Amino acid sequence: MDHETSLAGEAFQYSSVGAPGAPPLVLLHALGEAASDWSAVAAALADRYRVVALTQRGHGGSPYSGGYSTARMSDDLLLFADALGLDRFALIGHSMGGVVALRFAEVRSDRLTRLVVEDVPAPQVPRVYPAEERPDVDLPFDWEVVSALRAEMSAPDLSVFERLVDITVPTLVIGGGAVSHIPQEQLVATAERIPNGRMITIEGGGHLVHTEKPAEFLAAVSAFLAE
Repeated sequence: MDHETSLAGEAFQYSSVGAPGAPPLVLLHALGEAASDWSAVAAALADRYRVVALTQRGHGGSPYSGGYSTARMSDDLLLFADALGLDRFALIGHSMGGVVALRFAEVRSDRLTRLVVEDVPAPQVPRVYPAEERPDVDLPFDWEVVSALRAEMSAPDLSVFERLVDITVPTLVIGGGAVSHIPQEQLVATAERIPNGRMITIEGGGHLVHTEKPAEFLAAVSAFLAE
């Protein structure tokens, strides 16, 4: 079900399924996606959790504000959790959403019960992107967010990787295996730096594990969240 909430005077969209009193689980989508990308995952987990998926800044019906960064999106997440009255919650982030989730966990592990990051780019490894102009079609996201976050990942803040040791919550890193464009050894390095981190690989999942291998993804996440 689609909802809207005000965060520091800006209107953000989100979806919510499951019983209001169930343990809360927040989902963060990848670059260019929206809360709806998690629809199948949310539906599958709604019998056990209150599953809330945020459409992040620069995407869908959430603010097209400029000044995009994963740090700012992490700040949005804290405002979002406070607005919904989520004291402590489990958090899943995919790709860009995984970077946001890691940033959040580094400073607010006290607000989390469990953390899952799916095929997340390595926060310490610069990435090289080909020059690309905005497509001449209507987009469901602000093209400026693409430029901003690619610039961020081309010259990463190395302190994000260094502060992974500050994540105290149990963390599961999920990789999509050899067909992912994210080098899987980078995911291993992320998992190893988190004190209570572990990694699993779901071969064939690629970068979109939760859509390409939904049964395997849900089995891994469900078991981890239930521990």
